[in-house]
Amino acid sequence: MANHRRENRRLWDEWSDTFQSYWNANTAEGELPPAPSPFDTDRAGGTDPDPLDSIAGAEYVELGCGGGQGSVGTARLGADAVVGVDFSREQLRHARRLRDFYGVDARFVQGDVTDLPLPDDAFDLASSEAAFQMIPDIDRALAEARRVLRDGGVFVLSLPHPLYEALDAESRTLEGDYLDTGPREVTVDDGYESTLVLFDRTVARVYNALRDAGFEVNRMLEHVTDPVAGSDPDESDRPDVLWEVPRSVRFRAVAR
Repeated sequence: MANHRRENRRLWDEWSDTFQSYWNANTAEGELPPAPSPFDTDRAGGTDPDPLDSIAGAEYVELGCGGGQGSVGTARLGADAVVGVDFSREQLRHARRLRDFYGVDARFVQGDVTDLPLPDDAFDLASSEAAFQMIPDIDRALAEARRVLRDGGVFVLSLPHPLYEALDAESRTLEGDYLDTGPREVTVDDGYESTLVLFDRTVARVYNALRDAGFEVNRMLEHVTDPVAGSDPDESDRPDVLWEVPRSVRFRAVAR
């Protein structure tokens, strides 16, 4: 497991500049890069039918923050204290730059989400976007998320949908095994020595792991929207079938 974590960290340190360029590709000259919050009422992928009343004054942590988009976006909504944690030094460099672009107050620290460098019961809100599928021990990561949240705290966990990950777009059939949890190695681009190591848990596996960690899941959403490329199939060059299966799954859970 330690080898998988090292491989993923090395990959993200190598790939970070290219990935963030892709994320910011549609940013017009003179505009700020996108910084969506998982608590936006109009976020990509579908509006939460039961949004939180207010983010103002909340203490928030983003787990696997990458380039810090969720942290910065939540700070803009009025969170009082914002912390982003990621294992990649280069991703954190981008996160700090994004924070400075927006002029918000956020702290970014290097760390492992299975062993967070944070105190118990420190936050009201937490989220993770497309990060926990890279973690070999999801149970330990969820236990850490629960540890740093206060009772009643809200955790929004978003992951690539395992059905989407198993689909072969050209043949419109399952190329992978939905029930195979991995590890699965992905070559992200030519020129990188490292590969991305993923663990494709079923939706039921993640739901039950959240409950076992001490969370009550009170909302689950499946959606097809690509937050980077846009949400109009007619303007996309993605194969049609990829608009017919959920791209991501999002859980909203409360710490009990």
